[in-house]
Amino acid sequence: MIVIGLTGGIGTGKSEVARILEELGAVIIDADQVGHEAYTPHSATWSEVVAAFGPDILGDNQEIDRRKLGSIVFSDPAQLERLNGIMHPQMARMVSEKVENFRTSGKRVVVVEAAVLFEAGWDRLVDEVWSTSAPEDTVVARLMSRNGMAEQEARNRINSQMSASERARRSQAIVDNSGDIDHLESVVRNLWHTRVEEKVGKE
Repeated sequence: MIVIGLTGGIGTGKSEVARILEELGAVIIDADQVGHEAYTPHSATWSEVVAAFGPDILGDNQEIDRRKLGSIVFSDPAQLERLNGIMHPQMARMVSEKVENFRTSGKRVVVVEAAVLFEAGWDRLVDEVWSTSAPEDTVVARLMSRNGMAEQEARNRINSQMSASERARRSQAIVDNSGDIDHLESVVRNLWHTRVEEKVGKE
């Protein structure tokens, strides 16, 4: 089995790449989904986050409102570090368990999709890392259109993350998403043929 870490900055197309890889036969572990599981109301992680950031981050159903929490942590690096210190170790344990379950069940290719793969130290959990990449102005336009962000909010979000150059330096493959969806499909399929099939073979 091969475990691929899929990372990249916001708006660079990680979800689309994951979708294409799933169509090619990979199973996907989505770190956002793992985070939702970790935020289950009244769990140990939930209690720790609420204690750290206060009950104002909760919605009426006692679930953590990720938009409210995001507005706190993405404008203050110290608060982001505080949240990550709670979440990253817990989520690493959950991701490891999922990877081992897939290994036991005989899966050939597992993809861990995580924006903070390097920052959280989860690159230790994978065999190689693929990073999605797109020009910053393209990403800003996507975030303004898709997420309804103002331009400055979009640039602040991008700047709160690891730089694209640092991510590229630490990755084994770059997934260029500067074009349209057909271009992206071609890039991903080529990587699959050259980096995956040679290791695990074709179905």
